[in-house]
Amino acid sequence: MTAEDRRAVRGPLLPFGAAEVTGPSMLPTLRHGDRLLVRYGAVPKPGTVAVLRHPFQQDLLIVKRLVGRRDGGWWVLGDNREAAEAVDSRVFGAVPEAMVLGRVIVRYRGIRAGRQRSLGAVVAWLASAPVRPVLALSWRLRAR
Repeated sequence: MTAEDRRAVRGPLLPFGAAEVTGPSMLPTLRHGDRLLVRYGAVPKPGTVAVLRHPFQQDLLIVKRLVGRRDGGWWVLGDNREAAEAVDSRVFGAVPEAMVLGRVIVRYRGIRAGRQRSLGAVVAWLASAPVRPVLALSWRLRAR
């Protein structure tokens, strides 16, 4: 059994990994360029943000919110329902459980070098790190 075969059976060698967000489909929760700490193999729960394989392009990883279980797997949606290029379960249906790779634990944004930051800005930046699950989703839905 090769190392690649073992990894396919057990998942990634380390339970944590990093991912980078591209595109606006998860606004306002995640912005283009945000970096994510991902816990691979974590139990998926409704309302959490997850990294998963695209059902039709399995070499492409996508970041979406797990809305709930449906026949055939998880129903996933982007937080920005208005994004023209958003691709989620409205396009490809439920995602099989095996394609949900991990749960996003923390979002972090780089502080640009050469910019002076106030204490309040740094505290706000630090407070923005946790990706809030169900509470954030329900708040946005009530606000509309």
